[in-house]
Amino acid sequence: MKGSCLCGAVEYEIDQLDMPIIHCHCRTCRKAHAASFASTAGVMRDHFRWTKGTEKLKAFESSPGKLRYFCSICGSHVVAERPAQPHVIIRVATLDEDPGLRPEAHIWCSHDVHWLEDGEGVSSYGEWQSGR
Repeated sequence: MKGSCLCGAVEYEIDQLDMPIIHCHCRTCRKAHAASFASTAGVMRDHFRWTKGTEKLKAFESSPGKLRYFCSICGSHVVAERPAQPHVIIRVATLDEDPGLRPEAHIWCSHDVHWLEDGEGVSSYGEWQSGR
């Protein structure tokens, strides 16, 4: 499976997802992705390859020992890693094709903020809301 950043300057391939897709609601994921949660999955290093644009990657240590890799052009957060672990953590939304798995859990929901809750009464539209 192939994945890429928003502008296409950085690309990668994976053989498979080795861990379940999880929606992480922790404060650092919320801030790094500017979203209420980040969809992630672990991929063993043997199953992950950068195919384009490694010179465009920048890293940020968001917590001790955890590096988040971003495209320096468009800012897309592509992967994270703890170098001592045998896997990388891909941002599943950067995949360019369906991995064939669906999310299994939401974690770190204790970090949720009330202004981003998706509850009853929130309208949903298939495209941009007409009239706006």
